[in-house]
Amino acid sequence: MTTAESVLDPVESFEDDPDAPRTKSWTQQITLTIFIVAPFVATVLAVPLTWNRGLGYRDAVIAGVLYAISGLGITVGYHRYLTHRGFKTSRPVRIALAVAGCLALQATPIQWVADHRRHHRFSDKPGDPHSPWRYGEGLGALTKGFVYSHFGWLYDWETTDEKRYAPELVADPDMVFISRFYVVWVAISLLVAPLVGGLWGWSWNSALTAFIWGSLVRIFVLHHVTFAINSVCHITGRRPFKTRDRSQNVWWLAILSFGESWHNFHHAEPTSARHGVRALEVDLSAMLIKAMEKLRLVSDVRWPDRSIIQRRRAVPA
Repeated sequence: MTTAESVLDPVESFEDDPDAPRTKSWTQQITLTIFIVAPFVATVLAVPLTWNRGLGYRDAVIAGVLYAISGLGITVGYHRYLTHRGFKTSRPVRIALAVAGCLALQATPIQWVADHRRHHRFSDKPGDPHSPWRYGEGLGALTKGFVYSHFGWLYDWETTDEKRYAPELVADPDMVFISRFYVVWVAISLLVAPLVGGLWGWSWNSALTAFIWGSLVRIFVLHHVTFAINSVCHITGRRPFKTRDRSQNVWWLAILSFGESWHNFHHAEPTSARHGVRALEVDLSAMLIKAMEKLRLVSDVRWPDRSIIQRRRAVPA
C-alpha cells in the first residue's frame, strides 16, 4: 500500500496505477497559457501606466497583503506543511493554509504536493519534473534547461500521478473539496483586489489599478519567484550542505520567496520547518511558523537542532 511515508522514502519503489490520469487536456494547457501570459502582459503595461504618477499606496498595500497571504500559503501551507509535514495543526488551520495556497494560482494542493514530492524523489535526475540539468551541462543545454525548469515543464502533457505521490491528500475529503473547487479560489484571488481597491478609492479607476497591481502583477511576481526556486536555485548559489543533487542557496531571493531560496539546506533536510539555518539567513516562513507555534496554532514543529545542521554540513566546522 502506498502511504505518505513511503512516498517520501527515497529508496521505496512503487507499482504504477494503470487507472491514474497521465495526460493534460487542451483546456488545461490553454488555461495555463492564459495564467502565465496575462500577468506578464499586465506587468509590462503597468510600467508606462505608472510612469508619471508612480505606484499608489492603496495598490501597493493591496498587492503586498495579497502577495504575503498567497505566497505564505505556498511556502508554509503547500510546501512545509502539506508536502513535507514539518509541523502538525488543526483542521481549520489546515484548510486555511490550503486555500491561501490556492490564491497563488500555482495548482491545486494535491497536484502541487504530488509534483514537488516527485521532484525530491528524483531531484536533478531522470524523473525530476523540472531539473535545469535535464539536457546536459553545456551553455546551450543549460539555457534550454533553465527555460524548461522555470516554466516549460508546466506544458508537459504527462502529469504526476497524484495517487502515487500524494495518497493521503487524495483520501482527504477537505483537500479533495478544495481542489475540486479550485476555480472558485482562482476567481477570489483575481477579484478581491479590484473589489477592495474600488471600495477603498470609490472609483472604477481605483478598481482597475488594484486589479492590475494586486491581481495580475502580484501573480506574475509570485509565479516567477516560485519558478526561480526550481531553476535558479538548482544552477547557481552556494552549497554549504551535503545533498545528492545540485540544490543551492540564493540569498537575493530570500525575502521575496519567504525563505524558500535557502534551498540547499531544504534538500539536505526536507522535513525541516526552517530552511534558513545560518546567521543572517532570513526565513520569513519559519518566522510565521514560530509565531503560530507560540499561539498554539501548530504543534510538533520539526525545528532543526545543532546536531542536524552540523551533520548536514558539506565541510563540518
